[in-house]
Amino acid sequence: MAGHSKWKQIKHYKAATDAKRGAKFTKLIREITVAAKAGGGDPAGNPRLRTAIEIARAASMPKENIERAVKKGTGELEGVDYQEITYEGYGPGGVALLILTVTDNPTRTVAEVRHKLSRAGGSLGAANSVAWMFERKGELYTDVALRDEDTAMEAALEAGAEDFRREGDQYVITTEPTQFHAVKSALEARNFSFAEAEITYIPKNTVRLEGRQAESLLKLLEEVEDLDDVQKVAANFDIDVTEMA
Repeated sequence: MAGHSKWKQIKHYKAATDAKRGAKFTKLIREITVAAKAGGGDPAGNPRLRTAIEIARAASMPKENIERAVKKGTGELEGVDYQEITYEGYGPGGVALLILTVTDNPTRTVAEVRHKLSRAGGSLGAANSVAWMFERKGELYTDVALRDEDTAMEAALEAGAEDFRREGDQYVITTEPTQFHAVKSALEARNFSFAEAEITYIPKNTVRLEGRQAESLLKLLEEVEDLDDVQKVAANFDIDVTEMA
């Protein structure tokens, strides 16, 4: 499970700019719109929309932006017709990549993704070439300074978590996707707060990278995630995070 979490830790070392904050809002709005279109505009009955709205609120997105995105998804307001497309491929060192996109122009998106991968010595793969290497899970990140490890672990397992571990300055709580909101709500009732909480793809095993290959992969991940149409990238790598500090 290291790759996904390692990338999150590394990103904590990078300063967020206003431009990147705006780009993040754009991606969140797309996710809210797509979630509302797929499952309706009521977060109580649409877990995906509920998650998207919670993430948007945590990012300080204005309430009116969230409401407008929901209405575009349900058809109450005119909006763009987005498609969800997942690309599979390989990065430096043979690292497997799952690239989740939301796009109104698949031709543009695949060209941009292919260009980024090829520049880094990677390539796009066929459907199901790497998807089997990942599992869909819920992940909750909470600061270790808030409570001791034994207490946090006991609370997480009692709430129905599947796994609990410490990574750097955070505890990572893993859930089945169907139990994500129940676990999150149970822990929030016990005064847990979360730096991040999402349903994502976690690698079943990892490829160890060092030196130039590690640097090339991290640069590639950042460039691919910066593409307008890319919502998320999962990768099955492992590196020494302390080297990135």
